[in-house]
Amino acid sequence: MNETDYGVTFMDPAGIEKRSMEIIESELTVPLPEEIKPIVKRVIHTTADFSFAENMRFTPGVVELIRNMLIAGATIITDTNMALTGISKPSLTKLGISALCYMSDQEVMREAKSRGLTRAVVSMEKALRLPGPKLFVCGNAPTFLLPLLNLDTPPADIAVIGVPVGFVNVVEVKGKLWASGIPCIVAMGRRGGSNVAAAIVNALLYGIPGVRS
Repeated sequence: MNETDYGVTFMDPAGIEKRSMEIIESELTVPLPEEIKPIVKRVIHTTADFSFAENMRFTPGVVELIRNMLIAGATIITDTNMALTGISKPSLTKLGISALCYMSDQEVMREAKSRGLTRAVVSMEKALRLPGPKLFVCGNAPTFLLPLLNLDTPPADIAVIGVPVGFVNVVEVKGKLWASGIPCIVAMGRRGGSNVAAAIVNALLYGIPGVRS
């Protein structure tokens, strides 16, 4: 059997990714600043959805800010275990940083039930008590962001990736995040997802020198 027996040319994973990115680059119709282009392209690579080139928003300087936070040891907190699973573990290891998700935490689950809240809300409340800089990553549950957005003065050492997907509270929470002044990356509208959230984190990690070598 050779590589043409199935009627396609087989490539190794790195070759597939490289060729995919070339195709995405050739089909992009929206001009993108070089700073954000690798991030948007990775999201398109994950979803095959070119609309993200139009609906993703970046607060000024947020890409450099997040990368510097990660280099300095920021903790990543996700709203789903799916997003957590999708984040590159070798990249985290190279930086010596942690990524966490509290959605299955027994204490969070008990408290959410007793208070009549979503686990996502209680997860964020717990995450806000963590020391040090934090990157909050929301790909599915918009209520995850509410405790943060309801603070009179959000912490200075945070940033948010806000790309929840869905129909209920999604557009409203994204709009509130974008208007909050918190450094953030947002996919406006209904589109998003845990896979999109993880893709953005990975693109940010891969852009740090020495992380993906």
